[in-house]
Amino acid sequence: MSIFSWEEFLIMGGDHHFNLPEKKKSDICTIMYTSGTTGDPKGVMISNGSLLVNIAGADSVTRSIGEPFDHDDVYMSYLPLAHIFDRIFEEVFISHGSRIGFWRGDVKLLVDDIAALKPTVFCAVPRVLDRIYSGLTAKISSGGILKKTLFNVAYKLKLDSMRKGIKHEKAAPFFDRLVFSKVKERLGGKLRFIVSGGAPLSVAVEEFLRVVTCASVVQGYGLTETCAASFVAIPNDFSMAGTVGPPVQHLDVRLESVPEMGYDALSSIPRGEICVKGSILFSGYYKREDLTQEVMVDGWFHTGDVGEWQPNGSLKIIDRKKNIFKLSQGEYVAVENLENVYGVLQEIDSIWIYGNSFESFLVAVINPNQQTLERWAEQNGIAGSFSALCENSRAKEYILSELIKIAKEKKLKGYEFIKAIHLDPLPFDMERDLITPTYKKKRPQMLKHYQGTIDALYKAAK
Repeated sequence: MSIFSWEEFLIMGGDHHFNLPEKKKSDICTIMYTSGTTGDPKGVMISNGSLLVNIAGADSVTRSIGEPFDHDDVYMSYLPLAHIFDRIFEEVFISHGSRIGFWRGDVKLLVDDIAALKPTVFCAVPRVLDRIYSGLTAKISSGGILKKTLFNVAYKLKLDSMRKGIKHEKAAPFFDRLVFSKVKERLGGKLRFIVSGGAPLSVAVEEFLRVVTCASVVQGYGLTETCAASFVAIPNDFSMAGTVGPPVQHLDVRLESVPEMGYDALSSIPRGEICVKGSILFSGYYKREDLTQEVMVDGWFHTGDVGEWQPNGSLKIIDRKKNIFKLSQGEYVAVENLENVYGVLQEIDSIWIYGNSFESFLVAVINPNQQTLERWAEQNGIAGSFSALCENSRAKEYILSELIKIAKEKKLKGYEFIKAIHLDPLPFDMERDLITPTYKKKRPQMLKHYQGTIDALYKAAK
């Protein structure tokens, strides 16, 4: 292997000229595979034109809000390069001659990587932001009474100011320097944007990060088939917390009613399947015209996600057509919604909820947060390794009681309460094919892996 500087590399070419093949916008640039959460991965054919529209569109969006990207930006890349969310952002920053830094590959050390790189833009999936949120809240809880009180006062004051429409940098500058600067420095000290995508981010986590990171935290929405970003929230508009914002300028969007799930696109609060149209769309699934025809109807791509229009023009993702099941009493359960509700508990790193039409209640497999569980065990005089604690009946009762507490707090319906749990000390991982590289759960594979556990939970709870 030989290594050359860019200047040396250019000299090697000399005066040679080559006729490059002619390219059209309609030519396929890449085949990118979906993550396969609901079945076999599909090869999504993306044209040169789709990528160019999205790169130009991203610039148009950031310029319109007065926060344009430029060559001084530093982008933190930790999502897989074969994922459309990371790819489109990398190409945007390459087009500006910005710098891109890559993580070392260990999610537990991701915050250390961020601190070392000092990025200005960080794209994340909710699972990682949940982990950052849990780590920060645990640190605050374990601090002294004085530090905790100061943080709570600073947090409330800044949050109230931001809710009144004051930009984050002007909401509480004194407390930014005194309290929140520690979080800012931990994340490199230069962050301008944190963009969350891939799944809905809970409002509690989004609000918390908007306050403590001293950066604009926004959610976006898109799919491989729409070449990533189709919606993005407007920074510093607090009314858009919990939403993915309005559609970007270069596409058309509509909601389509889903009567079997009770969603009406023409009601006073419009809800329905999100459908997208425009030049950003993919060119079809590779060698699967049958699947292409299933999702493309009259030029509209049917995403399978259910959205709700907000009064301010933003969209809230509320459901997924395929992630719904009926319990034996006839009640429909939107499982992703519930996982987002329960998943904010600091006692939980990850949760998979299961139910089916032969059972009347829900059960769950949980990856508990090791620090929180071990601290609880120490306070309650329970000894043993983390694995032993996960088998401990009192530990299970404790986690279950916290689940019930938040279910009541969020006013969930009785059938949405979890009645039995299994604590797994081993995190859901790609090695066992339980999650995708962006931490989305592969539900069919999870059921196959935990089938024996699920059967035992139902048997013991009856």
